[in-house]
Amino acid sequence: MAYLDLSHLRGRSVAAPRDLIQQAVATLSNLEWQVLALARRDGLSSLELPGRWSVLIARIFGRERANPRLADPRLEALRRIAVLAWHKGDSLPEHEIAAFHAAGYSAEQLGLVLDHVGGTASKAGPAQ
Repeated sequence: MAYLDLSHLRGRSVAAPRDLIQQAVATLSNLEWQVLALARRDGLSSLELPGRWSVLIARIFGRERANPRLADPRLEALRRIAVLAWHKGDSLPEHEIAAFHAAGYSAEQLGLVLDHVGGTASKAGPAQ
């Protein structure tokens, strides 16, 4: 018969299964929710760098193109996945999903983003 030696804990608390389940629930911070809201206004063109002609025309006519990219790479990965979700639904490119996970987000958080975008988009009606 085998036993589990817990003598090293010596009175310290051990996580109960309910605590472990709560930790596994996907969550986003308030800042991340704000990024999702801001991403709704961004177009697919915000995911690509402007071409040479765009830069030249902007310089000639003095128009500055706003750079929607975020300085924090983790938040930028969230913004990119949200922009794609707002415009393409859940048909996301594999490389963007991989970048989202590489930034430290879980599959559950991806599901949370897609559920939020899908739920908000269906309440707002068809995209214009």
